Amino acid sequence: MFKNKILLIAGGTGSFGNAVIRRFLNTDIKEIRIFSRDELKQDDMRKLYNNDKLKFYIGDVRDINSIDDAMRGVDYVFHAAALKQVPSCEFYPMQAVKTNIIGTENLLNSAINAGVKKVIALSTDKAVYPINAMGISKAMMERVIVSKGRNIKDTMIACTRYGNVMASRGSVIPLFINQILSGNPITITDPEMTRFMMSLDQAVDLVLFAFKNAKSGDIFVQKAPSATIKMLAKSIAKIFGKPSHKIRIIGTRHGEKLYETLLTKEEMVKAIDLEDYYRIPADNRDLNYNKFFDKGEKVITQAGEYHSHNTHRLDEDELSRLLLGLREIQNNLKEINASK
Repeated sequence: MFKNKILLIAGGTGSFGNAVIRRFLNTDIKEIRIFSRDELKQDDMRKLYNNDKLKFYIGDVRDINSIDDAMRGVDYVFHAAALKQVPSCEFYPMQAVKTNIIGTENLLNSAINAGVKKVIALSTDKAVYPINAMGISKAMMERVIVSKGRNIKDTMIACTRYGNVMASRGSVIPLFINQILSGNPITITDPEMTRFMMSLDQAVDLVLFAFKNAKSGDIFVQKAPSATIKMLAKSIAKIFGKPSHKIRIIGTRHGEKLYETLLTKEEMVKAIDLEDYYRIPADNRDLNYNKFFDKGEKVITQAGEYHSHNTHRLDEDELSRLLLGLREIQNNLKEINASK
């Protein structure tokens, strides 16, 4: 489906962009364009992959002119550009607004004007019942995507929403590994805090599933297991041969939840179960509200949410197998064995 096509990845120097490149670079895709504001990471990628199919564009989703330059001739877009760190967005909420909300609208308008066929954007479980600036900005990003997707017919615009991507940049797994290898205590916020667990490859699978199956305005969610932060820390310590490594509880950070939700009860009512995924179709009602005043949704009050406390909870063996399948952990273990 990507044969002789041009794919643009906004925010493509991150973990997701690298996972897509590894998946597609040696296929019959015509070109992959990496759009980001980080010239150092772009230069690192240019040297790492050393492939003429990979093209680099310096720019920022806040600057629509820079997006327009990169968007010419593009067939498909994966939108992964965002401010994602909960604490930094909490301290600088307007920066999250400018990148995650306004930046998304800029990118969608550019894609529509350039005649792009499909745009798939990446969201997060923190957009559901948001309590922090990052989640609120991502929730608004989703609304922009659904609105554009509902009103624009020539460009298919859809969104994916997923939980914690294991070992992605800025996540706790690289932090825990560094703490273990440096001999420092593993710092966890709340031992009973749960998070969804999915790999980068699964994140790419979710985007590709949405790419193949979405209608404009859809949001797609992948069903995922979860684990407590305490079990995650203990499992990583055990994998690195230090099962009794010290764990220090530091308390919940700015804007963190005890558990994350992937689907609200309102969304569960209309979600379409696709075995490994949920599809949330856009609400296509118009602004003539009076038509709906006498018909409420009784079933919403009876529905349940889908969150990291009520999904399948991984046991230690399941979590260890999942962790050992991660490229980052495999590379760390190889480096340790090579140095012995």
